[in-house]
Amino acid sequence: MTNKHKVSFKDINKLAIPAIISGIAEPLLSITDMAIIGNIKMNPTEALAAVGIAGSFISALIWILAQTRSAISAIIAQYLGANKLKEIAPLPAQIIVINLLVSILIYFSTIFFVTEIFTLYNAEGIILNYSVSYYKIRALGLPLTLFIFSVFGVFRGMQNTFWPMIISVVGMLFNVVLDFAFIYGIDGFIPAMHVEGAAWASVIAQLTMAVMSLYLMLKKTPFTLKFTMPFHSEIKRILHLSLNLIIRAISLNIALYLANSYAASYGTHYIAAQTIAFQIWLFFAFFIDGYASVGNIMSGKFVGENNYLKIWRLSLDLNKFTFVITFILMLFCFLFYKEIGLIFTKDEMVLQLFYNVFWIVILMQPINAIAFVFDGIFKGMAEAVILRNTLIIATFFGFIPILLVGDYFHLKLYAVWIAFTVWMILRGGILVIVFRKRFMKK
Repeated sequence: MTNKHKVSFKDINKLAIPAIISGIAEPLLSITDMAIIGNIKMNPTEALAAVGIAGSFISALIWILAQTRSAISAIIAQYLGANKLKEIAPLPAQIIVINLLVSILIYFSTIFFVTEIFTLYNAEGIILNYSVSYYKIRALGLPLTLFIFSVFGVFRGMQNTFWPMIISVVGMLFNVVLDFAFIYGIDGFIPAMHVEGAAWASVIAQLTMAVMSLYLMLKKTPFTLKFTMPFHSEIKRILHLSLNLIIRAISLNIALYLANSYAASYGTHYIAAQTIAFQIWLFFAFFIDGYASVGNIMSGKFVGENNYLKIWRLSLDLNKFTFVITFILMLFCFLFYKEIGLIFTKDEMVLQLFYNVFWIVILMQPINAIAFVFDGIFKGMAEAVILRNTLIIATFFGFIPILLVGDYFHLKLYAVWIAFTVWMILRGGILVIVFRKRFMKK
């Protein structure tokens, strides 16, 4: 195998390490929110459940709306690989404007029906009130988040994960400081704002990240934010890619909605335990996604170079690296099994429910690693139809039937996490089969 078909370990880690740091900033922030909220004095279990429900819905919206990030990243990477970057100069600004308009539309489409939305999650009483209060504030940050994600897509397409890392870390640290100040209050300066304080902390941190993103995009990339007409010819392809990825994201979020909805229907302690388990699952996902994002970033460039053998070699290397990282994270979780739960809550019933399923969350991680790596590679190659169909199959023929059967036999949180495991097996397995058939011989 010649070197021209092999990506060096140094080149992979140059992109992966900043991407890991950037990726885990978001779940670390959510975990910090959960840990702080879960240890407040007034209704900690209800507050934890509410933030979990509202946060899940916000994440669903962001994941659906942010699919243009992967699309713009893939297109820019392909033009970079073909050495034709100047041909798409107006494209990022056009996509960013579209994203901002859509996010504002979504905000106004949901804010007036937020009580009905969270009722569908089986939230009621104090949990429903907290969820509504939290969302009404957090949703103000939707346009900011979409702008940040769009800029991150530009940087990724340019094979740069360093500046997104800096933005993410600054935002995370700022958010943590504001969490303590706003949730608990500062005597004589800031009143304790409980759940609403966590929401305001996130919005202000997002505003800070948006300003940083704007400055760094203008200074560190060849693109501007000057919106010009007519639309670039690639807009049609980006919107087509984004539409397929949005359908994929909707399928993904149907699974997440059902998981939280069923957990909430079992009771307050169950949804609190589910919230903790899912936040740890997200932490794993974003950590592993650091290497998976290298597949997203590099494969697009290699498509532009018409070098499919390099993509094949990259897939092998990325799977090796993610397995090592996954093993280390799994070992850490098993060694500190009890201590991890105590970070989030002292409620004995919530802890027991969490401990009952935490081992499933840990053991499914190697499966997740494979799925996320190939997710990234297919996104980079702009193979959105394959990704769409995979999620549809995994959700409607894997997750939902297993969840319904498990619920019928009263397995409760076991049903949720067994369904998640089958879901990830299908996601990873289908992509591996398709990848080997379509690209191994190229």
